[in-house]
Amino acid sequence: TLNVYSQLANYEGIQIGWFADVILEKFNVKLNIIDEGDGVFPTRMESGDLGDLVVFGNDGDQYKQAVEKGMLFDWEDEDLVKNYGPSINKNMSAALEKNKMISGGKMYGFGYNVALNGGSFGDFDYHPDLRWDLYQQIGSPSINTLEDYVGVLKKMKEVCPTSDSGTETYGVSLFNDWDGNMAMFVKATATNFFGVDEFHFGFYNADDGSFQDCLADNGYYLRCLKFYNTLFQNGLLDPDSMTQGYSGCMEDYQDGGAFFCIFGWMAAPQYNTDEHVAAGKKMLPVAAKDQDTLVYGLNTNGGNRIWSIGANTKYPELCMAIYNWLCTPEGYITSEYGPKDICWEYMPDGSVDLTEFGLQCQINQKTTMPAPYTGYWEDGRQQINNLTWDKNTEILGGVNGQTYNYLYWPRYLNLPVSAVDQSWKDATKSDSFREYLSKFNYSVSKANTYSDSVRSDELDTIWNQVKECIQNGSWKAIYAKTDADFNEIVNQMKTEAYNYGFQQCIDWSANEATLRHAAENK
Repeated sequence: TLNVYSQLANYEGIQIGWFADVILEKFNVKLNIIDEGDGVFPTRMESGDLGDLVVFGNDGDQYKQAVEKGMLFDWEDEDLVKNYGPSINKNMSAALEKNKMISGGKMYGFGYNVALNGGSFGDFDYHPDLRWDLYQQIGSPSINTLEDYVGVLKKMKEVCPTSDSGTETYGVSLFNDWDGNMAMFVKATATNFFGVDEFHFGFYNADDGSFQDCLADNGYYLRCLKFYNTLFQNGLLDPDSMTQGYSGCMEDYQDGGAFFCIFGWMAAPQYNTDEHVAAGKKMLPVAAKDQDTLVYGLNTNGGNRIWSIGANTKYPELCMAIYNWLCTPEGYITSEYGPKDICWEYMPDGSVDLTEFGLQCQINQKTTMPAPYTGYWEDGRQQINNLTWDKNTEILGGVNGQTYNYLYWPRYLNLPVSAVDQSWKDATKSDSFREYLSKFNYSVSKANTYSDSVRSDELDTIWNQVKECIQNGSWKAIYAKTDADFNEIVNQMKTEAYNYGFQQCIDWSANEATLRHAAENK
């Protein structure tokens, strides 16, 4: 059994299902997933053992502490990466170089979402998805800017007051499990509508490299915070949002209990089942006229979530061999979509496609796996929850520039178009989400070699106090019953944050923005 400490995992325990079976057959090993909870990192650091496979949520402070304290395995030691990671060594040289650059000249891993070639951008991860059937039912009112969704969602609730199971409907359902320096949904809404990237205690402007702090008057964060409060005041925000967690939120969207979400990969796949689509119901993108969405440029350096190996593992070669397999086309595609020949296959011309069954698994993740596998497809999904290649980069040694993204593979593209999809295509005069969203403004986050500087212990203490203050204050503000209450809560949050030392945090963040701008691929 290998211990996999992944700061990105939403799961704890032994990996089960089809992915576990594939790994057992290929490497004769089981994976024990350890997720990130309160105090897990310092506890594991003190114990002197982070794990066998170690996956960091970013390449900042904790990663650098691990490097400094000798907790990670040097990939050049005895030519580990050359001998056991040939695919990584040969095809990810820029990502390995970046890792050496941020790790004091030694190689301890590589960042996620590596691109084979830079230049273009991947796909739109953010887009405002709405219940298209209800939107048409209320007359498809025009949406010029973020706040216009409030009136639209209000009308939707009037025509659809209850969910499939008969509970009250809302415009949105949220959760707080993924909150960081800011409330996750609030800052991500700014990324969707204003073309800025979450950056420490604020936002990085992808166009000019400027920084705006999250408590700036009339700034992006407070505007988005007010948007969610307005939804709450209008009975359009699920009151369980603060306590229900990720799974409670997903259940709401599966049940048709909420109508709007800013993540293309989050709510729509939950709602858009065969049954709903057959009934003419579907969540589809409906953009605001003035939106400016951030998209991520393909990056040969990789991103900031690090694949690494613990210094004390007894099995460095095995760990590297598993990573290497995840970086081969077969390993990557299996890890994403399921076992070869059951969920996907090579075509005679060397290209790749999902099987009919594999497509079914993507459309409905509760599809039962055939023998010798057991359980639903989703039970067996890879639980490390990190990617090696960017799914929008070309497949290594592939054909005609085909990418790893099944949405552009023949079987998905040739699906019969449902009536609800056809009505969206006709109304938007677009054949794909990408074509539609490209008609609005978007900003491209440029490839770069930036990684967070290490904060002093003193700043770190201040940082954590400010972070808690902003998380708690943001949720209080979302639940404010009146505008006067909202303003009072926000002012109190600002006062507290500045008393803790917010100014030092944003001075540091603004300086980091300058460093990131300088590290962008020109």
